[in-house]
Amino acid sequence: MRIATFNILHGRSVEDGRVEVDRLAQAVKALDADVLALQEVDRNQPRSHGADLTAIAAEAMGAVDSRFVAAVSGTPGGAWTVATGDEPVDSPGYGVALLSRYPVLSWDVVRLPAARAGLPMWLPGTHRPILVRDEPRVALTAVVDGPTGPFTVCTTHLSFVPGWNRRQLRRVMATLDGTPQPLVLLGDLNMLRGPVARVSGLLPLAAERTFPVHRPARQLDHVLVRGGLRVTGPVEAPRLPLSDHRALVVTCGPA
Repeated sequence: MRIATFNILHGRSVEDGRVEVDRLAQAVKALDADVLALQEVDRNQPRSHGADLTAIAAEAMGAVDSRFVAAVSGTPGGAWTVATGDEPVDSPGYGVALLSRYPVLSWDVVRLPAARAGLPMWLPGTHRPILVRDEPRVALTAVVDGPTGPFTVCTTHLSFVPGWNRRQLRRVMATLDGTPQPLVLLGDLNMLRGPVARVSGLLPLAAERTFPVHRPARQLDHVLVRGGLRVTGPVEAPRLPLSDHRALVVTCGPA
């Protein structure tokens, strides 16, 4: 079974600045994942041509079940509000998605408030740090009917604010108590592998640098497990023709 996570930067390439949905579809096909988690996913956003990026990825990988959940309703960086899940289906949104070639038995959503404080950050094209405000986050969990029985998969994109992301991770882990094992947590956690393992109590399956895409210096993207899964094949961090992150792919099977 191939499990992958990919922060897709709403489908944008850092090489040419464009969003091309065909490029996203080809990247997803190349990952050949049975279970795929996506972060920074757009739905009905002008910057990504009004496309439903989850639907495009689902068709490309042959998913039988998929779900997009918005953390933000409206346009990130512009007019937006905290998503509640009660928005119209066709409203613009930005969040995370889970896609599976195996049937999903149930879904669950946990909403994670933004940190009140921002963080000074160096952004491309700037000459001094700019205060970047945090945004609300969301965790999406699926109980999947896998080849050896039900297992749980959770994806999230945690805050970039140190300390606050640890608090969010503890909240996510509390909601996963009692879910069917094996349990897989994957996504852009904005934390390094050591802290992620300590806070979550899960076992990292991958040690690959994923950010920034050209010369990765840090692992911000993770695949972690509890119970019944082990690495049985390659662990990859491929560079794909979109995003500022590399994807992370783990081939695993029963322990």
